[in-house]
Amino acid sequence: MEEITEGVNNMNIADSHKKNRIQVSNTKKPLFFYVNLAKRYMQQHNEVELSALGMAIATVVTIAEILKNNGLAVEKKIMTSTVDMKDESRGRPIQKAKIEILLGKTENFDELMAAAAEEREVAEVEEQQS
Repeated sequence: MEEITEGVNNMNIADSHKKNRIQVSNTKKPLFFYVNLAKRYMQQHNEVELSALGMAIATVVTIAEILKNNGLAVEKKIMTSTVDMKDESRGRPIQKAKIEILLGKTENFDELMAAAAEEREVAEVEEQQS
């Protein structure tokens, strides 16, 4: 896990200042934390860039698919690369796979988000009345 942290720290500084980028880890937060965060980023910036290294790549793909299948996002760009980093346990250089997926809002994103918010409000009111 340390090698991933080091790789993230060694990334180009200009890269890491993107306001709409989410760097996904498959150990730190649950899947739907990232799904909800991506929705919020799309509301604010109209698009979101999901980024991951190594084993977290599957998590990023899953997040993108959930957003696409729910009609909230469209795929704009997918970039793959490798990142050089040092293996903490053996001290030798290794390469980690990296993926970046750029998602944009669908035409009916705002409509779907408003409907979901309304459903939550109705559920809360019903819960309070019972």
